[in-house]
Amino acid sequence: MSNTDQTLANLLQEDRRFDPPAELAAHANLTAEAYDRAAADREGFWAAQAERITWAEPFTQVLDWSDPPFAKWYVGGKLNAAYNCVDRHVEAGRGDKVAIHFVGEPVGDTRSITYAELQDLVSQAANALTDLGVAAGDRVAIYMPMIPEAVVTMLACARIGAPHTVVFGGFSSDALASRLEDCQAKVVVTADGGYRRGAASALKPAVDEARTKAETLGHTVEKVLVVRRTGQEVEWDDSVDVWWHDAVDGASTQHTPEAFDAEHPLYVMYTSGTTGKPKGILHTTGGYLVGCSYTHWAVFDLKDDDVYWCTADIGWVTGHSYIVYGPLANGVTQVLYEGTPDSPERGRWWDIIEQHGVTIFYTAPTAIRSFMKQGREIPDARDLSSLRLLGSVGEPINPEAYVWYRHVIGGDRTPVVDTWWQTETGSIMISPLPGVTAGKPGSAMIPIPGVAAEVVDEEGKPVPNGSGGYLVLTEPWPSMLRTIWGDDERFKETYWSRFAKQGYYFAGDGAKKDSDGDLWVLGRVDDVMNVSGHRLSTTEIESALVSHPKVAEAAVVGAKDEDTGQAVCAFVILREEAGDGGDDIVAELRKHVRKEIGPIATPRQIMIVPELPKTRSGKIMRRLLRDVAENREVGDVTTLADSSVMDLISSGLSGGKGDE
Repeated sequence: MSNTDQTLANLLQEDRRFDPPAELAAHANLTAEAYDRAAADREGFWAAQAERITWAEPFTQVLDWSDPPFAKWYVGGKLNAAYNCVDRHVEAGRGDKVAIHFVGEPVGDTRSITYAELQDLVSQAANALTDLGVAAGDRVAIYMPMIPEAVVTMLACARIGAPHTVVFGGFSSDALASRLEDCQAKVVVTADGGYRRGAASALKPAVDEARTKAETLGHTVEKVLVVRRTGQEVEWDDSVDVWWHDAVDGASTQHTPEAFDAEHPLYVMYTSGTTGKPKGILHTTGGYLVGCSYTHWAVFDLKDDDVYWCTADIGWVTGHSYIVYGPLANGVTQVLYEGTPDSPERGRWWDIIEQHGVTIFYTAPTAIRSFMKQGREIPDARDLSSLRLLGSVGEPINPEAYVWYRHVIGGDRTPVVDTWWQTETGSIMISPLPGVTAGKPGSAMIPIPGVAAEVVDEEGKPVPNGSGGYLVLTEPWPSMLRTIWGDDERFKETYWSRFAKQGYYFAGDGAKKDSDGDLWVLGRVDDVMNVSGHRLSTTEIESALVSHPKVAEAAVVGAKDEDTGQAVCAFVILREEAGDGGDDIVAELRKHVRKEIGPIATPRQIMIVPELPKTRSGKIMRRLLRDVAENREVGDVTTLADSSVMDLISSGLSGGKGDE
């Protein structure tokens, strides 16, 4: 077998470097010595990080790895996650500090909540849930818009030891029902609706449908707690439905949190789409909280006067780790925004940064590329000088998007931390450290101190610099998933079977090491193409396309080809100022890819499209594009944010634009 058959071809070269700002480097939370300290005594390093949070009872063992892959971290320790996120800050005299600046989508709908006020709200919600019959160990499902009550509910569940499962408010009633049944949720917390793109979007009807469907699966939800957000009419069942303002607003603000074992379940997060059996990732309390608080402090170089904003939804793990548990455990002041980036107009995000003096901003590459498409005039009209650090999450970021983000949004002052992690890892695994690392556009760089990662070949052997392969984690880490809810065998098979001999964790991503040994995450190994025996990454060809000045976003798939096995097919969105690109744009882009990477990566087809099919978390659904490229009937579109996108693509292609 040739080397190219075993490893991903190393395509793009990146020579740009951005050194840490001198001021940031001089006062960085983590310095270069942390790498050596963690490598010399990994468990000692993680024991020290555990001192960041408050333990009701100290742990007696850092890690029990006697029954891999089932880990126990901080054995014997007891704590309460909500106490760590709220009460201890109030007890330390910081109750007047703002915890959350809430910005609703309707302009002018704002409120700021201090830590003392948050403590009262969480205590009231904990008392209300207890009155509804929720006890430690019972599961609570949360299906809500991005409003403070969503965060309050998560913390209230943690306070009483009831594991929560948050289901993104855009998911269907079928998706919600399957999750309610799988984790046997006792109570659902929802709202009448939320605001999205200037209109009230209903939520309660989907809960009613899901409850009925769950009953046909043999599970009965006992109570539904409903926040009145939009005021729209909702159907009501007095035997089940309870208004938040009736149950919570009048509840006592006195509540004593109970300490739970470090391995007590904190939440279940489902990663699958709406079809098939949901895959419930279980995270427990102690290790997860240590991992979130440490990484949030280290990767974002968090200072006491920072104003932090993560644009994720709490329906995704990013919202759990970097809106709720990490930031609040660190006592941060943060922005919570309900709506979309372009409502009521396209500068909304930049207005919020200017108004609140945001210093740390964490968002997804898909959002960055959508802003690139619009042009820089919109952000240039705002004062973004408060920003000192930018972050990227969710998928690999193209080098050109990274440079645009740093240059236009960060004013060439700010480091960009390109973070790699997963629902399963619980917290950031690979990222630059802003006070240490010379940033390299498109590279997540190296594992953070305390984390051990490697790129290996089919046999599990590390690949040399300049080669690609499978991204694995070689040692356990505190915030790791503990199992798949109710299915230990599936947990072992999914994540630990591929490299069982080595004991490595593998969750499906490919990566390469460049000549310096820095890591470039290349997306799912399912998205690797085999072109004439060369294993090529879709991510790198997409990055080459996006580096063309007329291109805002690109998605690449491999389509069957009689001559080469697979051929490169690209779907491209042009920047607004490029118009329709002209008749020669396809030839121009093919030539550009050939120049950037080489003849082997030249697309067989390039199709100019108005939009790309994306899930609600912003990930491109390449499976559907593969259907188009291979002239098949398009598959299941239920997980798309906008299922009409596939109709747009198909109608655009029938117009003939796209071949050589």
